[in-house]
This record gives sequence, structure tokens and C-alpha cells, in this order.
Amino acid sequence: EVQLVESGGGSVQAGGSLRLSCATSGFTFDRKAIAWFRQAPGKEREGVSAISSIDGSKYYVNAVKGRFTISSDDALNTVNLQMNNLKPEDTAVYFCAAVALGKEWYYPLAYTYDYWGQGTQVTVSA
Repeated sequence: EVQLVESGGGSVQAGGSLRLSCATSGFTFDRKAIAWFRQAPGKEREGVSAISSIDGSKYYVNAVKGRFTISSDDALNTVNLQMNNLKPEDTAVYFCAAVALGKEWYYPLAYTYDYWGQGTQVTVSA
């Protein structure tokens, strides 16, 4: 079975840092992407960052570029999200998600992801 488990959430002051980790198992597709999404109160779910197993390419939503960094081992078994210079608007539940990519793949954050972790709360105070 496919499992994704997030960890590393917590509460920090604006300008602080957190490192989230996603431990995956059972998702054995050769072509795949692992992504981080977040959902804040009253807001729609937002794709934050993704990494592709095809070439290791990394993707970020504009709101976090320059502040967040995604990283992984080669098999995408463990995916991390280093979050620096956190802002109150980063407050959300952060989810790890996985999807298989076809041969004719496209922008990973545009996919509908099939598997999800339970989420981890990130709270940033002003």
C-alpha cells in the first residue's frame, strides 16, 4: 500500500524556519512526482512545491520562490521542504502528495494527485 507521512510542522515567529519531511512507501512508479500542498483557513488548497523523479527538476509556486527549497533522495522515498523566512501567510496545513507521471508528462503542480499524507500544521505568528 502507498503511505505518505509528514513531519516537522510547528509554530514559529515570522522570519523563522521549519523543515518538513515526507516519508513515502509503496509508490513504486519509475516516473513520479512528489509534491507539497497547503491549505489555509478560508483558502483553497494550493500547490507549493514539487519534485520529479524523471530528471530531479524542482518546481515552486511564486509565493515561496527564494524562501522554500525542496529536496529528496534519488528514489523520492524521502522528500523534504526547507522553509525559510516564514511569513504569517504561510500558516496552513501542509500535505505531502504523490502521483505517477506518464511518458508525456507536464508541469507536476498541475496534476491531480492520487495519494496524500495526513498533513502537518505550520503556524507562523507575526
